[in-house]
Amino acid sequence: MATAIAHPGVAQVFAGYPPAVAPALWTLRELIFQTAAATPGVGPLDETLKWGEPAYLTTRSKSGSTLRLRHKSAQPTDYALMFNCQTTLVETFRTLFPGELRFEGQRAIVFDAGQPIPTQTVSFCIAAALTYHRKKAG
Repeated sequence: MATAIAHPGVAQVFAGYPPAVAPALWTLRELIFQTAAATPGVGPLDETLKWGEPAYLTTRSKSGSTLRLRHKSAQPTDYALMFNCQTTLVETFRTLFPGELRFEGQRAIVFDAGQPIPTQTVSFCIAAALTYHRKKAG
């Protein structure tokens, strides 16, 4: 079941995604919520906008680092799951999943809308971000 968008700005951003990438971004959004619900200690997510992009925060549990979804019109079929570049998350994913995921610097996993999302791998990455502060602390 799809998680409803409560934030009007986020709804507007999703409504504006081009048809080539919109279904994939909806799928990735739902994977974020499903992973949060299945990961102990994360709790509910807050969905908001950061830098004009949908962002997912563990405001109540403070267990994790912010995730964002990005699409740039200059790359019509690409979209990305963004991570805080001040963390070691993308560096870790690059080590764990060489050749399986496409990365952009220290801040993103980049996907092509024409390819399926590697759900199990990406869910692992999402869970790592949503528990980043908890694991770092102890």
